[in-house]
Parts: sequence; structure tokens; C-alpha cells
Amino acid sequence: MYIPKSLTMAPENSVTQFISDYGFGILMSDSLEATHLPFLHAANEGELGTLYSHMARANSHWKELQDKQVMVVFAGPHAYISPNWYASGPAVPTWNYAAVHVYGKFELLSDEQTIQVVKDTVKKYEPELLNNPLVMPEDYQQKLSKAIVSFKLTISRVDAKHKLGQQRKQEDQLGVFTALQTSDNMDSIALANYMRKFNVGTGNDTK
Repeated sequence: MYIPKSLTMAPENSVTQFISDYGFGILMSDSLEATHLPFLHAANEGELGTLYSHMARANSHWKELQDKQVMVVFAGPHAYISPNWYASGPAVPTWNYAAVHVYGKFELLSDEQTIQVVKDTVKKYEPELLNNPLVMPEDYQQKLSKAIVSFKLTISRVDAKHKLGQQRKQEDQLGVFTALQTSDNMDSIALANYMRKFNVGTGNDTK
């Protein structure tokens, strides 16, 4: 991913938080096959951490990936940016966004580990289900686990980008941020909320 120095996402803590917040990624391989999956990031494993996920056993994608280098794309908020929002011109339309590309080696996990990956995923998104045997009885979980495979990616490289207009003048940033947060477009509002959360491109982060 092309990342000018001024658009580089802040280090480890922001990247870890990004993957946690936008964990539904796209697994891509050399064959250009792509699978959309939920991922968990273990920051305390290895220098850059480890990703865990699972997919349907019927999905043949996993069969070509063992011990291969793969890429996972995580996409955050994004929105159209009008040149009319800048304080002065000339200017052209653009698109602002946040994205993280993670590279690592694909490694299949055991049946026991697969069950744990599924439980960890449920624990993140709806932990109360783990204590509800009427909805997720243990024997049902064991049966379904046979229909999926789990894997981990030992991360070797991370490309992380904040293209949020932070390279522009303060008055331009303020114009864009104001337009986004007052828009009736949900993508624009989501991007404004993201910019506010990290205080990037809001016009208030300029020193």
C-alpha cells in the first residue's frame, strides 16, 4: 500500500485498536482468491502479534494456504471529500479513509484450537452466549466445529494508513471535518467520528 510519510498511522497502539474495531478483514493469497472473515489480534504474541480466524471447511481457499505468506486487508471508515469544503482553491475531489494491511504466514490449527478460536470470537462480540446452553449447547458447538477450519497468521509486516487530510492547512482540515460531521451521509459521519477519536485531520491537531 502506498503510504506517504505524512499519512502513516501512529504506531502499535493505534494499529492494534484499529484491528480490534474493524476486525472483519479480507484474506488474500497469491491466486487472487479472497475470503471475508472476522479476525482476532493477539498483540502479546510475537513482535507484531498474531491474527486468528476461521472459515468454512467447504471453502477450498484454505487448502492452498498452509505455510504461505498471505495478506489481510482491514478497512475503516471512508468518505468522499469535496473541494468546496476547503478554505481556498484550486483543489480537486478526493477520498479519505483509514486502512491496515497485515502480512504473515498462514498456519492451520488443530480441532481443539479451532473450538477455542470460535469461543474467543464469540467472547469478543457476544460473551453472554457462552453461558447460554439453550442457544449454544456444548455438543452443538462440537458438531459445528467439524465444519470449519481455523488458522493463525504470524505477522511479519504491517502497513497502516490514515488518509484523513492531516497534511492540509488547518483551515482546510476544519472545513472538511465540519462538512463530514454535519452530513446526513452515514459514511461521512462515521469518518468524522473516527477523526475525532484519534484527533487526526480535525484542524485541532495542527501544531
